Amino acid sequence: MQLMWVSGPTGQVRTISVTARKVLLGSVALAVTLVATGFLLYLVGFKIAIEVRPELARSLGGVTTEAEQARMESVYRERLTKLQGMLDATAQDIRQLQQLKNRFMEIATPASMREKAGGKEDGKGGPLLPESRTGAPSRESLAHAIDEATEEFSQLNNVVGQMRKDWGKQLAWLETLPTGLPISGDFHVSSGFGMRNDPFTGMLARHEGLDFTAATGTAIIAAADGVVTRSGWEDTYGNIIEITHAEGFMTRYAHISKRHVAEGATVKRGQRIADVGSTGRSTGPHLHYEVFRHGRVLNPVHVVPLGQS
Repeated sequence: MQLMWVSGPTGQVRTISVTARKVLLGSVALAVTLVATGFLLYLVGFKIAIEVRPELARSLGGVTTEAEQARMESVYRERLTKLQGMLDATAQDIRQLQQLKNRFMEIATPASMREKAGGKEDGKGGPLLPESRTGAPSRESLAHAIDEATEEFSQLNNVVGQMRKDWGKQLAWLETLPTGLPISGDFHVSSGFGMRNDPFTGMLARHEGLDFTAATGTAIIAAADGVVTRSGWEDTYGNIIEITHAEGFMTRYAHISKRHVAEGATVKRGQRIADVGSTGRSTGPHLHYEVFRHGRVLNPVHVVPLGQS
């Protein structure tokens, strides 16, 4: 079968077979199908590319999928959680550092000076962290800023941690020095260091310590960390305890009613070692306290924080 039609201004008659027409239509349909298939494959491939290579999608126009958005938010949350943890750790170190400093000052500063040193000055230092950047950062710059802040806090945390260790070492050293009071509770200093009238003979005699008058049984405490090198009886001192400390210091506690530590014991600063009494050559309940360094007797007021007591 053939189809006939007139074409052109000349009226030329053209013919085409039905078979050829079918072939032409089939080719057109195939072409349309191939184009549609290619477009679909392009879309599918682009979607796969977005899922597998999200940075490619961003580079092609800032396109992100829900999965990519969720992943990025998860990364940010993880980084912020890490940063918060570092902030908490740094804050804890700063609190511990403050406690160490307060303890250090309590031990090192005589009571009479604590009121003068207790005033707080207004803060004059700048911020520990750099000022925040202006503008609305992109996700990439935000992630970079979080990383930078995390690194800065990590360095700050290391510095504070080292400071805390240094203060801890200084405090441990200071606690070995006899700068604390040797008695706990109510007392008054009844006799100082130096020349005085001997209460038994009435003659001038050298008094090589301080007398803390207090009720019998009042707690006597170690003035510093150390080792008990003597715990016994002597006719003049009565019950006596001697403790050896760091840097060549030694403290002596005399006229006590009861000893709570034996020779060789390790004691801590502030630990109860004995009770006030009136044993030996004594006129009443009190603690006779002496301080030595490298065998030389010292005036205890030079190291004991007596204040207004």
